[in-house]
Amino acid sequence: MRRLLLLLGAVVAALLGACGEKEETLGPRQVDLALDFQPNANHAGVYAATRTGADRRQGIKLRVRAPSASTDSIKLLTAKRVDVALVDIHDLALARQRGQDLVGVAPVVKEPLAAVIARRGIARPRALEGRRVGLSGLPSDVAVLRSVVSDDGGRPRRAKQVTIGFSAVRSLISERVDAVVAFWNAEGVALRRSGIRTREFRVSEHGAPRYPELVLAARRETVERDPRLLARTVTALEQGAAAALADRPAAVREIAERSGQEPKLTAQQLEATAPALRPPLRFDRRALEGLAAFDLRFGVIDRRLDVERTFLVR
Repeated sequence: MRRLLLLLGAVVAALLGACGEKEETLGPRQVDLALDFQPNANHAGVYAATRTGADRRQGIKLRVRAPSASTDSIKLLTAKRVDVALVDIHDLALARQRGQDLVGVAPVVKEPLAAVIARRGIARPRALEGRRVGLSGLPSDVAVLRSVVSDDGGRPRRAKQVTIGFSAVRSLISERVDAVVAFWNAEGVALRRSGIRTREFRVSEHGAPRYPELVLAARRETVERDPRLLARTVTALEQGAAAALADRPAAVREIAERSGQEPKLTAQQLEATAPALRPPLRFDRRALEGLAAFDLRFGVIDRRLDVERTFLVR
């Protein structure tokens, strides 16, 4: 009997050993992640997670996909072509309103980046009345303009809206418009580097709560069926963000190489963005409630966002 028990024990041990070897052979689990836009300073933590092996230490292997347009990440996510995606928080609210059951898992850029950037002669937001303001065409641009101008007692409807797509820098330099709705950490830095004197009216200082600009999103089914995968992904991104901020020259080299952008401009944009990238990557409930009210008030969405259903708030 004793010999039989010993034999059974040896068989079990061998089977367990074989299972362990199989897991090692299979290696880390691949996680496809879609960016919200072409590689830029906002993505420093994502690329650092792959460069430093932070993803593999979590048992995953991030495969990063750069889209051709700002809404492609949501399309890829809903089509189940990627596991997770970086999404503009207003685009996430719009997707929810359309009935797409996507969930914000963690903030990646933890502050609003939108601003109205005007020529130096425009001293305050309400002076935009009667001026040409360039917008990309996204609903959130209109909301930013309305928030900034009305916060200064102005009438947003009196600003002349001009659709310029994603040519904010070129449109302001060529004087096609007097101001643009753009990102102060990207176009704002590029304009200053071009020698254009501007004034920035940041939405976070003119009526908006400090909501996260960019979030990691997943489908509801992934949240419910594979929470460990998402937890590992968030941890890898946290470690990547810490690594990017600790070694900024390495982060700048990689982003500049992937984007084709001048390294000095990339370095300045990363410097501007850095405070919003610092881990931990955790949602602030009050900021999310403020976002829900902001998007409803300024017409991004037409019914209030369900914060509990839309975000994983720990």
